[in-house]
Amino acid sequence: MTALTLSTAGAATLRADALVVGVAKSPKGGKGLVVAPGAEAVDQAFDGKLATVLETLGASGSEGEVTKVPSPSGLKAPVVVAVGLGAAPEKDEAYDAEALRRAAGVAARALNGVKKAAFALPVEAVEDAQAVAEGALLGAYAFTAYREKGKDAKGPLAEVALLGVKPRDKAYKAAAERALALAEEINRARDLINTPPNDLYPESFAAIATAAGKEHGIKVQVLDEKALVKGGYGGILGVGQGSENSPRLVRLAYTHPKAEKTLALVGKGITYDSGGISLKPAGHNETMKCDMSGAAAVFAAVVTAARLGLEVNVTGWLALAENMPSGSAVRPGDVLRMYSGKTVEVLNTDAEGRLVLADALTKASEENPDAIVDVATLTGAMVLALGNRTFGIMANDDAFRTSIHEIAEEVGEQSWPMPLPADLRKGMDSPTADIANMGERMGGGLVAGLFLKEFVGEGITWAHLDIAGPAYNEGGPFGYTPKGGTGSAVRTLVRLAERTAAGDLG
Repeated sequence: MTALTLSTAGAATLRADALVVGVAKSPKGGKGLVVAPGAEAVDQAFDGKLATVLETLGASGSEGEVTKVPSPSGLKAPVVVAVGLGAAPEKDEAYDAEALRRAAGVAARALNGVKKAAFALPVEAVEDAQAVAEGALLGAYAFTAYREKGKDAKGPLAEVALLGVKPRDKAYKAAAERALALAEEINRARDLINTPPNDLYPESFAAIATAAGKEHGIKVQVLDEKALVKGGYGGILGVGQGSENSPRLVRLAYTHPKAEKTLALVGKGITYDSGGISLKPAGHNETMKCDMSGAAAVFAAVVTAARLGLEVNVTGWLALAENMPSGSAVRPGDVLRMYSGKTVEVLNTDAEGRLVLADALTKASEENPDAIVDVATLTGAMVLALGNRTFGIMANDDAFRTSIHEIAEEVGEQSWPMPLPADLRKGMDSPTADIANMGERMGGGLVAGLFLKEFVGEGITWAHLDIAGPAYNEGGPFGYTPKGGTGSAVRTLVRLAERTAAGDLG
C-alpha cells in the first residue's frame, strides 16, 4: 500500500522523484493556462513561464490531463508533473474537493514505479488536504496479485508526500489518518472484487472477514451451511444449492461504548454469478466475479468505522453464495421458504441477489437497528437507467433517501434518488407463493427495490443502493478510479456512519 506523509517543506526544496502541481483553464472570459495555488515556487523556478512551457507542450488544463516536464535548476525533484484541474474557480472561490481528488488520482496513476512524489496541489483547508490524500492513495492502486513478477513490472507509487499542510495540526493529522484508513479499506475491497472466483468463494471470503475482525476488534460470526439449514435461511441456501462451494452468512459487529445509534449494513455477496439455470449468455458472465461488490463495500465500511473509532455501532451482514447451474440448482418455478417465513416463487434464477439479501435483511431487522442500508450490484435495469458511473438510491423514507444522496455527493460518489412506485408491486404477485422474485420488466430496478422492502422489519428506516453500474469499471481508468473493481459506495457508507455518530442519521 502506498505510504502517506505530511510535509511543511516547500515545493522547491523537498527531495522527491516527482513533483505534482495543478494547472487549470482560465476562468470564464479569460484565455490560456492558469498555474494553480501551491505551485508558486515551481513557477518561479521556470522564471514565471511554467504555463507557457506547458501550453507549448499542448497542455490545456483539462480535467484528467497529465504533462511531464524536466525540472529546471532550483527544484530538488527531477520531474514536474502538471495535472489538469478543469476550469479554474472564480475569484474568492476554491477548487472543488472532487476536482482535487480526481487530479491527485490521475497524477498518482501516471507515476507507477516511482518511489516518492510530492503533491503541491491547492490546499486551502483540511478538507482539501483530505481530498488530495484520498485521490492520490486511491489513484495509486494496482491489482498485481496474479502478475508474474519480472524486471519490467512497475508497482504503484510508493509514497505520497502532501505539501502545503500542517503536520502537527490535529485536524490535518486526523484528516490524513482518515484518508489512509479509508483508502486502504477501499483498496482491500477492490482486491476482493478483482480476485478470481476460483480463489474467492463464500468460505474464503468469510475467512478473510474473520481475520480482519481479529485484527481490528470486530466480532465476527459465520453461519455455515449447517447453521443456515438449521436457521431456515431458504433464500441464501436456494441460491447456493447448485454450487460445490456452500453459502455463508457473515455478521461483523463493531461497537463503541459511547455509541447511541446502531447502523446495519447488508451486502450482496454472490462470489460468482452464472445466472444459474437461467444462464447468462456469452458476453455477460465474464466479469461476474464482481457480483460480490456490495458485500465488499459493507465489509470495507465496517472495518473503516472500527479503524476510525467512530462513536456508533455498525453491524455488517455479508450474504455470500455462488450461483451455479447443476442438477441440484434451484429451478425456475421452485418455491423457497425464506428466513422471514414468506414463500418466494423463483421465476428467474438470475434474479438471485434479492433472494440472499432478503434473508439478510430479515435477520438484520431482528436486532432493531436505527437504520438499515443494503448495497448490491442488483439489476442491469439500473445501469440502463443511470449509466456506468451512478448508483441508484431507493428507500422507505424520503428524508433518509435524500440524506444518503447528499452524503454521496459530498464524498464524490455519483448517485441518484429513485422512487418505489406502489403500482409495480402487483407484478410480483404469484398464484403459488406469497411473492415472486420477478415482476414487470419495465422499471426492473425499482421492482427489485420493492421486493427487498418486503423483508425489512416494520418501522425500521431502510435504504437500498443499487451499485450495478459503478461497482466494476470495464473501461479505461479515470480520475482515481481504476479498471476493474472500484469500491463503490464505501465512502458513502463511512460518511453515513460518521454522521450517525454525530447524531445526524437523516
